[in-house]
Amino acid sequence: MVDPRYIGVFHEVVRTGSYTAAARSLGYSQPAVSQQMRALERALGTPLFLRASGGLELTEAGRILAGHADSVVEDLTAAANKITAVRELRRGSVRLCAFPSASATLVPSAVARITASHPELRIQLSEAEPPDSLEALRRGECDVALAFSYPDIEEPAGNDITGTDVLDDPMVAVLPVAHPLAERESVALRELAGQRWIAGCPRCRDHFLRSCESAGFEPDVAFTTDDNLAVQGLVAAGVGIALMPSLVLSFLRHPDVVGIPVEGLRPRRVTAYALWEQHRIPATALLLETFGGLGAEIVAEG
Repeated sequence: MVDPRYIGVFHEVVRTGSYTAAARSLGYSQPAVSQQMRALERALGTPLFLRASGGLELTEAGRILAGHADSVVEDLTAAANKITAVRELRRGSVRLCAFPSASATLVPSAVARITASHPELRIQLSEAEPPDSLEALRRGECDVALAFSYPDIEEPAGNDITGTDVLDDPMVAVLPVAHPLAERESVALRELAGQRWIAGCPRCRDHFLRSCESAGFEPDVAFTTDDNLAVQGLVAAGVGIALMPSLVLSFLRHPDVVGIPVEGLRPRRVTAYALWEQHRIPATALLLETFGGLGAEIVAEG
């Protein structure tokens, strides 16, 4: 293998016509240039230069290498410039996988902030619920996974993943506007024991069933759907009531439903995850930092 740095020095020797001129152009000492050219010749197994009365002359092998050196140097320079642009966030992309309610709330705000200061940075969005989003992260299908977890069924992310806390998302009971408890400021889960329920995604449903068990009752689940808008439509139609994170109601609100805080239920935690080695990539680090800052602002605003 030939050290690419030697090709750059060789190119400069050919361009300037001597070791001394190349050293002056590159800011090296003349012995350093001479040493690198000898190393290049050893790597290739053949002389590249002949000393003549008029200075250096290229051997046939040297002429062949010189014919390719221009493009090699140009390609390496272009690659270095692009890498610098990625490092300085002047170009590049980051792949984000988020759950639907975050895609409609946290993601637009985060993307708007990033593109305002780094307009050439591209963010690619896909959607998945946890734990699927974390598995996608491990498979290399995304760079950042925005996921949620519940305190009673929280699963460890693993030693290969680092997490940035975004916010705690309180749970609310979604009721029809005509419901007897619709005017309350808050409600205890046990007060809703006799109701029919609409359950959500598998992880949310598991948390819901555990919460009801802790409250001393087994819920009558009349309908199950992952569609947040469908849940609200079913509640409005009188099919049942639901337990949902407040983040959902911040962007979807059927005119005939209300959201009432539920006493005693711990919130779900929203976290932005990345693999440890990806955390050092500037675009990934920026997205994690942006989600963390955005969550802190939302909490501060109450």
